[in-house]
Amino acid sequence: MRAPVRHLPLVAILLVTAGLGGCLLGPDYVRPSVATPATYRFAADELNDVANTAWWEQFQDPVLNDLIAAALANNWDVKIAAARIDQFLGQFDTTRSLLFPQVGAGFDASRQRVSGVGLIRPPAVSGAVFNDFQLSLSAAWEIDLFGKLRRQTESARASLLASEEGRRATIMSLVASVASSYINLRDLDQQLSIAKATTQSRAGSVEVFQARFSGGDVSQMELAQSQSEYEASLATIPQIETQIAQQEDALSVLLGRNPGPILRGRELTELAVPEVPMALPSDLLERRPDLREAEQNLVAANALIGAARALYFPTISLTGLLGTESSQLSKLFTGPARIWSYAGSLTVPIFTAGNISGQVRQAEAQQQQALLQYQQAIQVAFQEVADALIALQKSREQLVIQGRQVDALRTYSRLARLRYEGGYTSYIEVLDAERSLFNAQLSYTQTNGVVFSSLIGLYKAMGGGWVIEAEHMTAPVAQQGASGPQAGTAVTEQPR
Repeated sequence: MRAPVRHLPLVAILLVTAGLGGCLLGPDYVRPSVATPATYRFAADELNDVANTAWWEQFQDPVLNDLIAAALANNWDVKIAAARIDQFLGQFDTTRSLLFPQVGAGFDASRQRVSGVGLIRPPAVSGAVFNDFQLSLSAAWEIDLFGKLRRQTESARASLLASEEGRRATIMSLVASVASSYINLRDLDQQLSIAKATTQSRAGSVEVFQARFSGGDVSQMELAQSQSEYEASLATIPQIETQIAQQEDALSVLLGRNPGPILRGRELTELAVPEVPMALPSDLLERRPDLREAEQNLVAANALIGAARALYFPTISLTGLLGTESSQLSKLFTGPARIWSYAGSLTVPIFTAGNISGQVRQAEAQQQQALLQYQQAIQVAFQEVADALIALQKSREQLVIQGRQVDALRTYSRLARLRYEGGYTSYIEVLDAERSLFNAQLSYTQTNGVVFSSLIGLYKAMGGGWVIEAEHMTAPVAQQGASGPQAGTAVTEQPR
C-alpha cells in the first residue's frame, strides 16, 4: 500500500542512508611479500615441464594407474574434504543472505475470551469472546553502512575457497601416498624374492655339507656354519612378509576398502622412470593447493578484522509490515481491515566493558596467526622441494655405486667358492662373500625404491596442474552414497 505523503521524507532519508552503505572498515587484503630463492637448491640438469600431466602414468604400470583411480574415487579423506566444501558453501550462503532484506509472510488466527471486569475491556461489538484473523507480509533489513556484513561475507567466501584448496591438497597427498605405497610394496616384493632365492641356494649348500659331513669330508663346524647362514636368510622371509601384509593393508585403506591383498603389476626393475618436473620457485605459491589454502585462510582472517571494527559504529535497521486484520474471516480482505507499519532503528554502543575491543583484538591476533602460518607453510614447501631434489640426486648416485658393489660381490662370491672347492681357503671366506652379497642385493633394491619414492615426493612438493587432472577423477559425493565404495568398483583383489 502506498505510504501517506507526510511519511515520504522519512522514507527518502532511509533510502539515502541505505545508498551510503559503501564504507568498508578494516584492512583490504594484500598478499604479503615473500622472499623466494632465485633457483632451487640442488636443482637437476634434466628438469622437464611435465608437472601438469598425470605423472604416475609415466611409470607405465596399468595396475598403478587403476589403484590411483580407485583411491581418487573411494578414499574417505577425499569424501570428507568434499563434504567440508558443502559445509562452507552453506556458511557462505547464510552469511551473504544478511546483505539483503529478509522477507516473510504469516497468517494468524485466534479465538479468545477476555475478562469483562479486567483492565483490558473486550470489544463492545463482540463481547468477551471474539476472533482475530491477521494476514501479513513483513520485511527487515540491516543496512550495512560500515561494511560489517560485507566483511563477514568476504571472510566466508575466502573460507569456502580455502576448503576447495584443502580438498585439492588432500588429493595431492593421496596420489603421492598411493604411488609411494605401491613402490614400497614392489620394493618389498623384490626383497622377498632375493631372500627366497638366497635361502633356496643356502638350503642346497646345507644338503651338500650334510652329505659331506656324513662322509667325513667336512667338519661339524663347517656344517654348522652353513646351517647358520641358511637360518639367517630364512628368518628374513617372515619379516619381509609381515611388512608386505602391513603395506597391503595400508594401501587398501587408501583405496577406501577393507584391508586385503593388492594386485601387482610390473616388477620394480621393470618400471619406467618418470621425468624430473620443472618449476620456478616463484611459481610454487600458485602451484601448490596447500599454500593457496593457507593464503585463503589469511584472507578470511583479514576480513574479520573489519567486521569486528564495525561493531564500534551504529547499526541501522529497517522493518516494515503490510497486511490485513479482522475479527471476521469474511472481512479480512476489505478496505478497513488494512494494516501497515514501517520503522527504522539505530543502535550505538556506548559502554561494552571491553567487549568490542576484545573482539577486535581477537580478530587481529587470528590474522597474525594466519599470516605466520602462511609464511611458515611457504618455507616448509621450499624445504620439501629441496629435500626431494637432493634425495633424488644422491639416491641415484648411491644406486650406481651399489650396483657396482653387487657386481663385485657376485664375482667375489663365485671366486671364493671356487677357491674353497680347490682347497685354497676355508669355508668362512665363502660365507663372508655370500653374506655380503645378500645384504648388498637387499640394499640395492631398497635404494632403487628410494629413487622412485624421491621422484614421487618431488612431484608432490612441486604441485602443478596434475592436481587438477587428479581432481577430475574423483567421484561426486552425491554419487558415492553413504555406504562407501562397493566391491568390484576398484582394482580387483588378487592374492600375491
